[in-house]
Amino acid sequence: MIKKIGLSLLSAAVLVGCVATTSDDSSEGTSSKISSSQSNSAQDISASYDSINTAQLIEHVKVLSSDKFGGRAPSSEGEKLTLEYLTEQFTAIGFKPGNGDSFLQEVPLVSIEASSDMTLSIGGKNYQHGTDMVMGSARISELEQLKNSELVFVGYGVNAPEYDWNDYKDLDVKGKTVVILVNDPGFATQDPDVFNGNAMTYYGRWTYKYEEASRQGAEGAIIIHETAPASYGWSVVKNSWTGPQFSFQRDDLNKGRVAVEGWVNSTVAAELFAKAGLDFDQMKERAAQGSFNVDMGDLDASITVKNTIKNSISYNFIATLPGQKQADEHILYSAHWDHLGTDLTKTGDQIYNGARDNATGTAALIEVAEAFAKLPNRPERSITFLAVTAEEQGLLGSKFYAANPVIPAAKTVANINMDALNANGKSKDVAVYGLGQSELDNFLTKAAVKQNRIISGDPRPAAGIYYRSDHFAFANVGIPALYAKGGSIPADQATADLRAKLDPILSKCYHGLCDEYTQDWDLTGAVEDMQLFFEIGVELSESDVWPQWSKTSEFKR
Repeated sequence: MIKKIGLSLLSAAVLVGCVATTSDDSSEGTSSKISSSQSNSAQDISASYDSINTAQLIEHVKVLSSDKFGGRAPSSEGEKLTLEYLTEQFTAIGFKPGNGDSFLQEVPLVSIEASSDMTLSIGGKNYQHGTDMVMGSARISELEQLKNSELVFVGYGVNAPEYDWNDYKDLDVKGKTVVILVNDPGFATQDPDVFNGNAMTYYGRWTYKYEEASRQGAEGAIIIHETAPASYGWSVVKNSWTGPQFSFQRDDLNKGRVAVEGWVNSTVAAELFAKAGLDFDQMKERAAQGSFNVDMGDLDASITVKNTIKNSISYNFIATLPGQKQADEHILYSAHWDHLGTDLTKTGDQIYNGARDNATGTAALIEVAEAFAKLPNRPERSITFLAVTAEEQGLLGSKFYAANPVIPAAKTVANINMDALNANGKSKDVAVYGLGQSELDNFLTKAAVKQNRIISGDPRPAAGIYYRSDHFAFANVGIPALYAKGGSIPADQATADLRAKLDPILSKCYHGLCDEYTQDWDLTGAVEDMQLFFEIGVELSESDVWPQWSKTSEFKR
């Protein structure tokens, strides 16, 4: 699996040459408050730990998710304001630019916006954009289309030799459009011996399915949306895959990608299978039993996608607190600063404010960095904070950084990622996405004991969260990466009552216009999580330990 995933990172590497690396000069302080020698006492560390607080976190979240920032879309006025805010905050606490003399790393992007007036014609019926289907093209082209492209059902669209599974076996899909189920067979069977059972693998991600269809030479690729296996509703598809879609500026103009890709809802899918003389439920059941594909009768697809193309430069933000001894070895904290921006076609509220996703994580970068800045003595290793762009577009900013690292992977001790922090109060447990992947779990467990908390596994293994945020790009180049947050066990009855009220709202607002900060939020749990992450960073930065991947991890090098 990792060999295939790595191809996308390698292709990003050709976009630019090497960038400036952070200085190894540990003689420069970052502020008058920070000494260049001596160690920090337990009392010093405790004071910084306790300085992380809800009030400051809320203020940062309010600013970043305000209407003024317009939803923080890449290459927008909202990006400019976000980068200015981060520069202001990190400069004020005494951090140095992390990319030579700059806080910024250029990320060349291209925006591809499909016209919404398209229709998908299959079996004598026209399906409407937004309600029945969402289609587009990843090719950097003003016009792409399918003309009577034969439909073929390819089950889960997986080619995984290590699982002895190939849904494209003995099939030539050149010139055809493949129809694909979301998630992977493990979710459908709930059998722990099939893929990873209920826990999604990368083969279940929509990104993989389009990549594999392209490798197979298909002309089009359509994923069938179902809420349970996708782990989100149709509104997320509609909101996330309409409007400008960003990609890298590649020399081949993405011609290696299928011409048209997108989604249909499950109602449309059932109708198409019936037209093909197939039973949708029976086909799903068969697809979960092993490699499977079947022609969909005489059904073919036609659609014209008209694109507006805009080239732009977006930016990753990087700031560093140089270590006083091993300054070339870095503990890397990450979060994505971007969200979905503004949709001018909507009436009323048009701004996807992205308060929880991911103003919380971006604000957390500032708060944790400030805790390090308050230490009277700099850690032995460097502490670096990276706010990446275009996560919502397929982890583009973190993929670009991983392929064009400011800090070499071999000098990056660990990555701690913060994305969509809990807004529903304190938890007795800490949920670790990808529990068991690396020795970072041991550091987290030790820090959690201090808070009288326990470690729990992924609360939503079927959602494949470990493959859906920026830590994945770092893991994919061999850097041990941790993604964790407060779990599902409320700290007390008052918190349980709050969650009963608030959780349905938070879930509904994922990638929605209503993802805005409200007074009902309780960020005390987020603060506890941030304190854990600070504690891990302190321990790693004051030692010569290099956390290792577990022997069973697919990321082990």
